[in-house]
Amino acid sequence: MRLRQVTKQLGMPSFTLSSSDLGGSVDQPFVYDGFGAGGNNESPALAWTNPPAGTKSFLVTCHDTDAPGPGGWWHWVVFNLPASTSELKRNANHTGLPNGAKTVVNSYGDRDYGGPCPPPGDAAHPYVFTVYALSDELDLTGSEMPAMVLFMADSLILGKSSIVSYYAR
Repeated sequence: MRLRQVTKQLGMPSFTLSSSDLGGSVDQPFVYDGFGAGGNNESPALAWTNPPAGTKSFLVTCHDTDAPGPGGWWHWVVFNLPASTSELKRNANHTGLPNGAKTVVNSYGDRDYGGPCPPPGDAAHPYVFTVYALSDELDLTGSEMPAMVLFMADSLILGKSSIVSYYAR
């Protein structure tokens, strides 16, 4: 907390996540390609700037906090992105993640990005895309569940930035 206050007082830029593909709502290319959702299941382009000093790796997640069942729905978890990484290109799981990056199985049971697919008729669900700047890499194999990755990352988080987009069908 103190570092954030000092950073703000010095007028240093804040850690920021942006996307050329996401706005207030999720577009069809980024929607899941199963269960009748009819999307292309492409991960959106994400870019971040001004990570905190001491960042050694990044963790990127996409989480639906309103999904039925306990704990929401994990759509994507990518960790051990090198500190030199400042973006993930559109459809990153298929166009190539940086060397050293690992993914874990999402709530669909897949290691790739799994786009939004809320139950038909539900109100729009929030899809929270977050990048975490970590003080070290995570000593994990990639066989862990998303919640374990976040648990292990918790003590290493130097900063985070999120974008929330909504989708209903």
